[in-house]
Amino acid sequence: MPLLPYGLARSFLFQLDPETAHELTLDGLARTQGTPLSWAWCNGQINDPVTLAGLDFPNRVGLAAGLDKNARAIDAFASMGFGFVEVGTVTPLAQPGNPKPRMFRLPQAHALINRLGFNNAGLDAFVNNVRNSRFQSAREANPARRRMLLGLNIGKNAATPIERATDDYLLCLAGVYPYADYVTVNISSPNTKNLRDLQSDAALDALLSALKSRQGELAAQHGKQVPLFLKIAPDLEEAQIQSIADALLRHAMDGVIATNTTLSREAVKGMAHAEEAGGLSGAPVLEASNRVIRHLRAALGKDFPIIGVGGVMSGADAVTKIEAGANVVQIYTGLIYKGPALVSEVAKALAASKKSV
Repeated sequence: MPLLPYGLARSFLFQLDPETAHELTLDGLARTQGTPLSWAWCNGQINDPVTLAGLDFPNRVGLAAGLDKNARAIDAFASMGFGFVEVGTVTPLAQPGNPKPRMFRLPQAHALINRLGFNNAGLDAFVNNVRNSRFQSAREANPARRRMLLGLNIGKNAATPIERATDDYLLCLAGVYPYADYVTVNISSPNTKNLRDLQSDAALDALLSALKSRQGELAAQHGKQVPLFLKIAPDLEEAQIQSIADALLRHAMDGVIATNTTLSREAVKGMAHAEEAGGLSGAPVLEASNRVIRHLRAALGKDFPIIGVGGVMSGADAVTKIEAGANVVQIYTGLIYKGPALVSEVAKALAASKKSV
């Protein structure tokens, strides 16, 4: 159990600009991970194992990508009790992202809006951070031990034309493959121009075909099969979801993550910052994400791996994702509003829901 009540830290952090608070927190985690100070946020890991895409997840709650874009605090998040942690999105070259300000809180809705735009230090720095983590060192020393799984999330540079996007994804896939338990292909951020166009039929077919071919080559090269997951948006019509599901099956993708942030403002109309450009995350996304998950499960069948993310602010919220058809869940905005205790709350709720079935 964390020694420091998160409410005290949040009252201070929420007085700061959201991005300043984010960077301050991440820097603090990175500097103190693996030290006695990490007891401020440590949680015991709830044992609720599940096998998905050939991977053994220690429990069913993970950290969503976006919070730790440069993989600086893997060890800190590992100590919070997550069964899996996903870091990134990383692009081949470093890029600053969109102009500031670019993060906004909507506290009354337990929500955030961001238009960060894949700001990150680039592939080389990202891989170096992964390799230097204690988590990675421990895994290399004892490959059979799996305290937590690590997902690495890849994207394209803003300056890369959408017609050349596949080149960026292939570069990133090759770079992160040796260190990942799974790789997520992010084509659903609303903050990189035209990125969501990759969800259309022809573009998606071309991208998935190239990625699956490269995955096979890398598996032979490294002697291990690393699953490929696709992350999609919540702002999709039923026909679009069906089309994506068909592509996932056609290209034998290993899983799907549903969903990213939304462009909809229906649930936050009239609130301060509600009309800021960017992706909305947090409580208002819960049902939109669950809707996509339900359609995916119906289209993909009972055995296709689905990671549910979007709007999980409590254990009960997480259970709705499993009921919608997800196998495991991820959190991000909920961690900002509720703190590390949310990890245990969600893990316990999901373990209890499995026992009650």
